[in-house]
Amino acid sequence: MAKTLIDIKRALDSNIGKKITIKANGGRKKSSEQSGMIEETYPSVFIVKLDEDQNSVERVSYSYADVLTETVQLLLPSDGGKPATLI
Repeated sequence: MAKTLIDIKRALDSNIGKKITIKANGGRKKSSEQSGMIEETYPSVFIVKLDEDQNSVERVSYSYADVLTETVQLLLPSDGGKPATLI
C-alpha cells in the first residue's frame, strides 16, 4: 500500500498505458467499477481513458488523494485469478 501521494504518482507513472480496473466509492452505498487505461499523470491528478464500449464518458480524472484515502481502488488485470491491487 502506498503511503504518500508521491508514491502513488510514481506507481501510476510507471504504469501509463496499462489497462486497469477502477473501483470508486461514491458514498451512501454507491460504488462503480470501470475499466480503462492510464492515459496521463499530472502533479495533482491522473487521467484514465475508459473503454469506449462500456462507458458513456470517454475519460475520468481522479486525484492521488482519492487513492490515498481509498475512495478509489486501482486494480491491474492478472493472469487467471484475482486482479492485483496497483496501489
